[in-house]
Amino acid sequence: MTVPEFRPSHVVPPNGMATWAAPDAARPLVPLDPLLPVEVVERHGDWALARCSNGWSAWVDGRLLLAVPQGPPAAGQPAARTADPRPLLAAAEGALGRYRQWVEELLAGQLDREAFAERARGTRIGAVVDGDAVWLYDARHERWCFCDGASLVTFAVAEGPANDADAADAAGAERRADAGNNAGNDAGNDRLPTAERFPPPLDGPGDRP
Repeated sequence: MTVPEFRPSHVVPPNGMATWAAPDAARPLVPLDPLLPVEVVERHGDWALARCSNGWSAWVDGRLLLAVPQGPPAAGQPAARTADPRPLLAAAEGALGRYRQWVEELLAGQLDREAFAERARGTRIGAVVDGDAVWLYDARHERWCFCDGASLVTFAVAEGPANDADAADAAGAERRADAGNNAGNDAGNDRLPTAERFPPPLDGPGDRP
């Protein structure tokens, strides 16, 4: 049998990462070594099937994998930038504006508590700005992203990987659907990053101490 050519597409995070025999978090395997090159051969929701250079493969949380930079664009083509932070920044701004409007209506007596709670259900907003460093919560993928002003990288995930919205319980599915529509972010103070608790990645652009 011919072994498929290994073409790494991602690298394991600096701290290594857990692996599973199937995309269900019920059958853990040995973890992958830090900065190990892997090739993503299949995706299933947040899960990714990562194949190593020796042919061994396992399921991992695909949100944590670091993409391998692609080659330069052909002559005459613009340089493509991955993980453009502007859509997520705009989404967070829009979600915050909607939430503020609901608060205004509540305080003006145009909404009662029950209506306010219903409108705000599932909304998640999370943004921390520290100079040129920004942490944004991407509710659609349930992850924190670090931005240095030019690009986004996954910083941490809020929950374990899911196959899709239908695989989660009803509350989780509703939360993801609402968060996707509202582009909301997590407002829980217990998970908000700070420069002390959650420093930016040291291997990214704009490194900070």
